[in-house]
Amino acid sequence: MTTVPQTPFRDGQSIPQLGYGVWQVEDAVAADVVEQAVRAGYRHIDTAAVYGNEEGVGRAVAAVGVPREELFITTKVWNSDQGYDEALAALDASLAKLGTDYVDLWLIHWAKPAQGKYVDTWKALIEAQRQGRARSIGVSNFPAEQLEEIISATGVVPVIHQVETHPYWQQRELREVESRHGIVHESWSPLGQGGELLSDPVITAIAEAHGATPAQVVIAWHLAEGLVVIPKSVTPERIVSNLAAAELELTAEEVEQIRGLDRADGRIGPDPASITF
Repeated sequence: MTTVPQTPFRDGQSIPQLGYGVWQVEDAVAADVVEQAVRAGYRHIDTAAVYGNEEGVGRAVAAVGVPREELFITTKVWNSDQGYDEALAALDASLAKLGTDYVDLWLIHWAKPAQGKYVDTWKALIEAQRQGRARSIGVSNFPAEQLEEIISATGVVPVIHQVETHPYWQQRELREVESRHGIVHESWSPLGQGGELLSDPVITAIAEAHGATPAQVVIAWHLAEGLVVIPKSVTPERIVSNLAAAELELTAEEVEQIRGLDRADGRIGPDPASITF
């Protein structure tokens, strides 16, 4: 079975560096594919309240027979549940759906600066960690300004920041801010979208040199950069092959070649500073 490195958090916990994401996976499908992923060797599962598949993830966890303490489960509080009391109630709902009395990591899904509730929401996450219902707490999709603000307002630093990151959008300035605070960087949409990245000549040439798939090369790049990465697939073969990327070692030159793919216009998702949903 593939061995996945652990990335330490500033709070003393740690996270498997390669996980399995279930964004856009229907609840009925999630139970099957998460169980496949855990049986393949994944121990880190990333879901969110808004994905609508926490119950499916919970069914997989119950069925697979792996002790709960060996699994690392992440979920996230959605924008409509931001606010102190609202977020804590949302965690109650998430835990019930997941069938567990704690999550290993709870995130604010988006800062949504215009809504202005992210500081109070962060205070709710701090309380949930104090209660033991969230082992670790962090954020997702926070502009640097809001990241600095929640730290300044509470004195509590998120252990991780999950945000769109891939070779065409490498988030170097944001990663420098995180590094100053000891925040781990986690990549969503790590393979890009639409297949453009996976057909990039730099990626395909490296893949050919290693006898690997382009997706494995991109995942291996995230790992080499020290990033936590959560690729998603519902295809059994790709679930397995993505995990095997943990065993692919790129050369320093190959890592540098992929760094060179960064683009000023590489973002594919919404800008966290101006979302309205």
